[in-house]
Amino acid sequence: MTETVESRPSAELVGAGDQPQLYLGGQWVDPHSTETLEVFSPATGERVGSVPLADDTDVNTAVEIARTVFTSGVWRDRTPADRAAVLNRAADLINERMGDISALVSAEMGATPTDVATLQGLPATGVLQGYAAAATDFPWEELRTGMFGETLVTREAIGVVGAIIAWNVPLFLLANKFGPALAAGCSIVLKPAPETPLNANLLAQIFTEAGVPEGVISVVPGGVTAGQTLVDHPDVDKITFTGSTAAGRAIAARCGDALKRCSLELGGKSAAIVLDDVDLESNIFMLVFSAGLINAGQACVAQTRVLVPRSRHDEIVSAMVETAKTFVPGLPTAEGTMLGPLITAKQRDKVEGYVAKGKEEGATPALEGGRPDGLESGFYVTPTIFTGVTNDMTIAREEIFGPVISVIAYDTVDEAIEIANDSDYGLAGSIWTSDVERGVEIAKQVRTGTLGINWYAIDPASPFGGFKNSGIGRENGREGLESYLEHKSILMPMGYMTPQA
Repeated sequence: MTETVESRPSAELVGAGDQPQLYLGGQWVDPHSTETLEVFSPATGERVGSVPLADDTDVNTAVEIARTVFTSGVWRDRTPADRAAVLNRAADLINERMGDISALVSAEMGATPTDVATLQGLPATGVLQGYAAAATDFPWEELRTGMFGETLVTREAIGVVGAIIAWNVPLFLLANKFGPALAAGCSIVLKPAPETPLNANLLAQIFTEAGVPEGVISVVPGGVTAGQTLVDHPDVDKITFTGSTAAGRAIAARCGDALKRCSLELGGKSAAIVLDDVDLESNIFMLVFSAGLINAGQACVAQTRVLVPRSRHDEIVSAMVETAKTFVPGLPTAEGTMLGPLITAKQRDKVEGYVAKGKEEGATPALEGGRPDGLESGFYVTPTIFTGVTNDMTIAREEIFGPVISVIAYDTVDEAIEIANDSDYGLAGSIWTSDVERGVEIAKQVRTGTLGINWYAIDPASPFGGFKNSGIGRENGREGLESYLEHKSILMPMGYMTPQA
């Protein structure tokens, strides 16, 4: 039986602009910190708003609230169906307010409002609904018969969760942390990226309005110091992190010292394997989009190594170049914009450095990007497509996080698989072919957590995560929910038979 949860009325939602308070435990409170975090648009350089820069005391306060409410059981002890209903209600509210949400996210990180709605909003509500379904169907208790008779196996909320997310798809990442934590019955303290804190405040309020009790959710905007305080806090039972591999290693080390649970969704250097039977006309746009132009290349799942058969190399490269030229850079609000800015001037400099490094190491730009005219106030760079790339080059080994694609030629499918697997990462990938069954057999040989045949997407009901340096653990579906749970075994007396319902 599914329970109906009434969402409670809330105060006016606060989004863009200057917010002088912190959202702790579902309420606006004055911060201990006296510092402010300023937010600027990467598209125009204009000031978007500000939030308090949470200090150690603010983080400690948030964790204390989360621990108190978790111990009380006010959320943990509600039925899974009840928690699922709240998640579904939150998804509905996000859909209802997507116009305002996407405009705010666009202002913070530069993607067009349409791209935010389709590439972040749709996946965000999808994972919330997916976790709601997983919670409803999950075997929270099961009876097992073993050597000594019956054992009752239960799954229980892990406790207080510290969530740290990146700036590139903040709406989706927030939902993919809140979803499993709340479905499991945990309390959560979120540290959004310092570049995109405003939407986190707005979305946290929506979850409160959907029915999450006071005390369960807190938002602590900040930088490295706030993140370290959250990771090291003894009352935080689990850390979930999405971001760079370097930061993930540091977090894993700190969690290891404390024997704290952690899950890490990190970087990627994924490969798109284009087979010799590919229908190029039907697939070229999606190939180029997922290879390096999605979100201006700022996506951990981008398949930036495109492996092409030598027999069709020139044909495929020509089609890629012509397609990439159609990705018009521009302001997020301008009609026809297909390529937004990079997040900061530092990131643009980094991407330009990789382009220079590629040429220095012998790769040839079939299309060389640059800073477009008329957009000097933002951090724009147009696409680069390299040919003559070998898999030992820097641009083929390191995550660039910008619109730079490396084309690598191969002679046999076995060689393509070997190149795809010759990476420190293993997050995503794709196979492009007219023979789906053949594509699946090749996909099974690629050591990466997710792949697509003739496209790429993250399915809300299926596990998402990576091999090797791409992370630890899985998000989405039952696997994502289970990582927020502890297992308990209750051994019955010998010979005891549990009464049947």
